[in-house]
Amino acid sequence: MIPFNKPYMTGKELWNIAQAHARGHLAGDGSFTKQCAHWLEARTGASRALLTHSCTAALEMAAILADLKPGDEVIMPSYTFVSTANAFVLRGAVPVFVDVRPDTLNIDETKIEAAITPRTRAIVPVHYAGVACEMDMIMEIARRHGLLVIEDAAQAVLAGYKGRPLGSIGHMAALSFHETKNIIAGEGGALLVNDPRFVERAEIIREKGTNRSQFFRGQVDKYTWVDVGSSYLPGELIAAFLWAQMEEADAINRRRLGIWNTYHQWFGEAEKAGRLRRPVIPGHCAHNAHMYYLLLPDLARRTAFIERMKQVDVQCVFHYIPLHSAPAGREFGRAHDGLEVTSDIADRLVRLPLWLGLEDAQVDVIQKVLVAV
Repeated sequence: MIPFNKPYMTGKELWNIAQAHARGHLAGDGSFTKQCAHWLEARTGASRALLTHSCTAALEMAAILADLKPGDEVIMPSYTFVSTANAFVLRGAVPVFVDVRPDTLNIDETKIEAAITPRTRAIVPVHYAGVACEMDMIMEIARRHGLLVIEDAAQAVLAGYKGRPLGSIGHMAALSFHETKNIIAGEGGALLVNDPRFVERAEIIREKGTNRSQFFRGQVDKYTWVDVGSSYLPGELIAAFLWAQMEEADAINRRRLGIWNTYHQWFGEAEKAGRLRRPVIPGHCAHNAHMYYLLLPDLARRTAFIERMKQVDVQCVFHYIPLHSAPAGREFGRAHDGLEVTSDIADRLVRLPLWLGLEDAQVDVIQKVLVAV
């Protein structure tokens, strides 16, 4: 069976883990954590990058920093992972689900303003498949209405928008290093703080609500509990693994883009014949080949396609169940308008295998796809 995902290792991960053990520092914020944070700051220009144990944790930190109160509203797409909404629901906020664009499958920036109410506090654009949302318009809407923008850049490490790294444009951003992402640590994430006014409190929230980071920098003579927070930092072994990936990040991305481009070239004729639709990448967006998906004509044909591929030992998978249609989405959130595009593409989208090492088997996968569609 050719799996949908296969975690890639550069060969340095176990050596780094052994080094962390030899240094006698296994808890968070050791030397590998600092190297990873500095790398993120250098690549994105963030005022502060804080490693977390997951992207979910980073989103939860962002929700606390947004100072949300029960009943406040946060605008986001419905076609996203549950953590995008859950982080804000935990603060008592209400996710307001807005439809996505039919081309990039990102939040439709032209529908955001109509969803704003006096209770709206933030917009959470999700960069689906590592392709940028229309951030210029989103940031302008946020500016006019005094809203925060929190980028869910879980899939968007090393992707860009008009020459700017994704994750560097909003007031804050959350990244993921889950094993299904481009650079990985098994689990893991990061909060990018782009607005300097949030840096000090972000450090405190990450350290259980204490000013421990200031203590270690010699800024206070003892540390204590000063705010709400939790234990959001990852262990040093996670950071050691991640540093090995970061050192090879550009090479990893180049290989992933090669696999993505091969798929894209091969499926052009099938798209012209109306058998499928390929991903759309706007010219001002630099994607990172996080995933390759196809849109098939309808749910029945997608279901049959996945089953046919399984029979020939290739694992293809669908993606999200839209949050507005989920039981918790109906209970804790609300849909703005009908979300027709979201419902349509959720039934039709299928993801193909994309991982480093697939190159040798990719032509076989492509031929099986072309038969199955």
